[in-house]
Amino acid sequence: MSESLLVGGWVVTGVEDRERANILRDAAVVCRDGIVVEVGPRETMRRKYPLASVDGSADHAILPGFVNSHHHVGMTPLQLGTPDLPLELWLPNQLSARAVDLYLDTLYSAFEMIASGVTTVQHIHARLVRGPLERLRDSSTKVLEAYRAVGMRASYCFMVRDQNRVVYESDAEFLKRLPAETAKVLAAFLASTDVSLDDYLTLFDMLIKENQGQNLTRIQLAPANLQWCSDDALLALKEKSDRAGVPMHMHLLETAYQKEYARRRTGTTAVKHLHKLGLLGPSMTLGHGVWLTEEDIEIIAATKTCVCHNCSSNFRLRSGIAPLNMYAAKGVTTGMGMDEAGINDDRDMLQEMRMVLRAHRVPGMREDEVPACPQVLRMATEHGAMTTAFGTAIGKLEPGRFADAVMINVKRAFYPYQDDDMPMLDALIQRAKTDCVDAVFVNGDKIYENGKFTRVDRDKVLAELAERLSQPRTEAENHGRELRRLVVPHVEAFYQGYLADTKDRQPFYASSSKS
Repeated sequence: MSESLLVGGWVVTGVEDRERANILRDAAVVCRDGIVVEVGPRETMRRKYPLASVDGSADHAILPGFVNSHHHVGMTPLQLGTPDLPLELWLPNQLSARAVDLYLDTLYSAFEMIASGVTTVQHIHARLVRGPLERLRDSSTKVLEAYRAVGMRASYCFMVRDQNRVVYESDAEFLKRLPAETAKVLAAFLASTDVSLDDYLTLFDMLIKENQGQNLTRIQLAPANLQWCSDDALLALKEKSDRAGVPMHMHLLETAYQKEYARRRTGTTAVKHLHKLGLLGPSMTLGHGVWLTEEDIEIIAATKTCVCHNCSSNFRLRSGIAPLNMYAAKGVTTGMGMDEAGINDDRDMLQEMRMVLRAHRVPGMREDEVPACPQVLRMATEHGAMTTAFGTAIGKLEPGRFADAVMINVKRAFYPYQDDDMPMLDALIQRAKTDCVDAVFVNGDKIYENGKFTRVDRDKVLAELAERLSQPRTEAENHGRELRRLVVPHVEAFYQGYLADTKDRQPFYASSSKS
C-alpha cells in the first residue's frame, strides 16, 4: 500500500457552478494506491497519515489535473509545413507532411501538455495510415505506449471515415473533376490509404482486448464527421458504442462549409440528422460545434450531449467563434480542447483557459453573460473528463477518483504582488504560466517536477526527432509534396460558390457594428 499527501495553501477539489469553486485553505489531498481517499486540513491529515510521503507547501495550489478533450498529433502541422489555412484547404495541404515516428511524435506533445498541467488527453488518431489492418494496430499501439511510458492518461480513438476523403463529395465524383493524370495519381493514393468499415470495427475490438488491465489508457470510438461518414457507418459505430459501453467523440459543424454540406445531404441540420439516427446523448461528444443553430443547442441540451470547445483551433483556421455563452446558458456539458495546437503552436492548457475566458466577453454589463474563471476551470477538468472514457473517475479531487493533480506555485505566479481582494482562483487562471507548474501527478505518482519528466528523457526524445527530420525527404514524402501541388488547386475550385446565400445569417455574438 502506497500513501502520499499533496499539500497546499489552497486545494481546489472541484467546481460547484460557473461562479463557485470548492477551495480548502491549508489542506491536503490523501492518495492511496493511485486513488484519492480523503481531503482535509493539512495538519490533521499529516497526523492521521504519519507515514505518507509529502509533496507541496503553503505556497502551492493543488488543482484537479487538466483534461485536453480534443487532440490529434505531436509535431504540429505548421512545423511539418502546413500553414493556417481554412480547414477545407488545410487538410489537403497536409499531403506533403513529413512522416514522423508515432511513438516519438506522441511524446513530443505529451511533454507540452503535461508541463501545462494536463493529466488526461482525448487522443483522436486522425493521420492516414497506409497498409493492412496490422499496420493500423501497430500505429495505434505506438501512440498508446507513448502515453503509458510518460505516465499520462489517454482516452484513445481511431477516427473513422468511409467517404468524401478529399472534398465534400464522393471520391469517385471528385476524381472526375481532375485532369486524367492527376486523377490517376490521386486515385492510387486513396486506394493505398483506404480502410474498410469492417477493419475500423475490428481494430476497435483488437485495441479493447489489448488494453484490458491498463490503468492509464482507455479506448473509445470516433466517427470522423457527418461529411466523412455514411449513415451506415454512423449506425454501426453507435451499435458498437452501445455494446462495448464506450463513448464517442465526433467532429461536427466546425466550419460553415460543413453546415452547408449537412443541409444539402439531409435537408435539415447536422444535429437534427444525428438526433434522428439516435446518436445523441451523454455518451456522444461533438467536437467544435461552431455552426450550431439555437434549435441545435436546445436539442443538445435536452439530450445531454457533450460539446468540446476548441477555441485556438477555430481562430487559427478561420472556422468561427463557437457560441459558448449559449452552451453555458443551456447547461451543456462543455470540455476544452487544443486540437492540433494552441494559439502559440503548442499545447498550453493554462493559456487555452485564458483564451476561452477572453474570447467570449461580449459587450455589455452583466457578468453572468460571459465566462467566469470557475466555469473555465470546470471545462478544463470535470466537464472535459465527461467527454472521455474515464468520465467520473477523473476531473475532481474527491474520494474514489484517480489522484490526478497539478501543483501550481502561487507565490511565483503572483510575484511581485497580487491584491487579496481578487479571488485566488481568478488570479491564478489569469496569471499562472507554465513556469509556475511545479509538479504534475497521475495516480498520485509524480510524472513531472520542476521542468523535468520523471519517466522519459525529454532531451533525448527531442534530439532523436531533430535527427530524423534533418534527413532528406524520402521518395514517399516527395510524392506527397507533388500530390499536394497537383490536388490543392482543384480542392479550392470545388468550394468556390459552395456556400448558400449568407445575407440572413445572424451571429450569436454582436461584437461590433458597421453602421
